Amino acid sequence: MNLNEIKDYLDQDWKRTANYIEDSLKSDIDLLDKTNRSILSHSGKQLRPLISLLVARACSGGNPANDDSCRYAAGAELLHNATLLHDDVADDSDQRRGMPTIRSMMGPSVSVLIGDYWLVKAMGLILESKTETGKVIRLFSRTLSDLAEGEILQLQKAQSGDTDENDYIRIIFNKTASLFEAAAVSAAISVKAAEETIHAVREYAVSLGLAFQIRDDIFDYSPEMNTGKPAGVDVLEQKITLPLLGAFAYAGKEKEDAIREKVRRIMETPERTRKEILSFVRENKGMDYARKVLDGYIGKALDALKQLPESRDRDYLEELAHFVAERKS
Repeated sequence: MNLNEIKDYLDQDWKRTANYIEDSLKSDIDLLDKTNRSILSHSGKQLRPLISLLVARACSGGNPANDDSCRYAAGAELLHNATLLHDDVADDSDQRRGMPTIRSMMGPSVSVLIGDYWLVKAMGLILESKTETGKVIRLFSRTLSDLAEGEILQLQKAQSGDTDENDYIRIIFNKTASLFEAAAVSAAISVKAAEETIHAVREYAVSLGLAFQIRDDIFDYSPEMNTGKPAGVDVLEQKITLPLLGAFAYAGKEKEDAIREKVRRIMETPERTRKEILSFVRENKGMDYARKVLDGYIGKALDALKQLPESRDRDYLEELAHFVAERKS
């Protein structure tokens, strides 16, 4: 699907949200202002504000989003980009969205500082709202806590090499799905949706966020796909993700133990071990396993949407679920 079609459909709601993002980031410090505008010019898919605005409209009978809906949608996108600026430092990333990262061009300290700036601007937008401001601040604050815990748990598990599927789901909820949840639930709150509606929206967003990250992790074992990222980066960082966990389930305990040991010691022979583990995952149906779990979460997301009244906005939320399942980058 074409995400620009949804932006055109959202029309003034999308323009107002984009204006909130741009206006929040303006600075009379030329270096900061130019850097912010450069980041915005390569803004990625912007899924979180799209979902946020569609949820607000779907929960209010198809009415245009109100001012607080747009504020919360903009806040979700600002927060997302803040975390990416921080992640690039944590992961020593040189590229993001096909472009050099701020970390690689200006150094890690600048990337952290600009990430902090975006984070503060996100919270400032929310604090200027009028609908359940305290509840929404607590929601986004919990998301920030989840993100930090997810990063630390992932680091801990990379060191120990004992990640199981429960650990994996917790990590990807904290690092990815939690912000999807905040974007969608804050939107439902902005239009004073009933509790049962908020519950359905939360189920949709969390399931979609988990599926989104699983799709990313499938990319890491798909060298034939032109995603703009080299295959095997996760395993080089000693991250055990769902395709590898699925291969463990198929290969048996003895082989699993041997591969886990190779992951722990991957820096001894990184390139050879990377190729070996990529082959292991393919030979032991790890991709099929991950795809089955992904499809299960997409099914949960679509089932949750049935609790919302029929509308074009709900139809677009369904299309976004299919987009997440099949996206190529």
